[in-house]
Amino acid sequence: MLEPMGEPAARVRVEYATYVALERDAQQKHEWFDGEIFAMAGGTIVHGQLAAAMTVALGLLAQKCGCRVFSSDVKIRVQKTELATYPDVSVVCGPLERDPDDPHALTNPALLVEVLSDGTEGYDRGAKFSNYREIPSLRDYVLVSQHERLVEVFSRDAQGLWVLREARAGGSVPLSALGGSLSVDGVYEGVELEPRALRA
Repeated sequence: MLEPMGEPAARVRVEYATYVALERDAQQKHEWFDGEIFAMAGGTIVHGQLAAAMTVALGLLAQKCGCRVFSSDVKIRVQKTELATYPDVSVVCGPLERDPDDPHALTNPALLVEVLSDGTEGYDRGAKFSNYREIPSLRDYVLVSQHERLVEVFSRDAQGLWVLREARAGGSVPLSALGGSLSVDGVYEGVELEPRALRA
């Protein structure tokens, strides 16, 4: 989870090859964009629960269609914009395509998941999604709330337009990349939601 309003971890511009070398030995994950490296913030217990629940739910659907699910340990590279980041969950359908400049980064996700937090929600909905839309293989972008039982899915239609579908408690939402639906209650089962922070 990038802290988009924070300061870059490095003030000088860093070539991508240098970032890759630094990331190989780093104790913390970092996002790279336009020559700057940003430290990614740690998640909450609820964030971890929801990311794990999404991994399990998507794994069951992926098994039926030959796709593979990856945790936030796997880096995604947006080749057109060059963003390198670690989504909370990613799904690849078909052969894995690696970035030519970074063998540890995949470039062809069919589905990406971000569990929203107060500090990163604006970024996940805005600039990050703008970058993700430049991935030709991406069919679904899933946003998961930590404050209510709510899953939002942006899906690319046949005309290339992004269509929003959302589901709340008791509902389900279709995932075009996996040919199935995601149960909201299944994702949130056993999760004690966090109250939304009050703004001053």
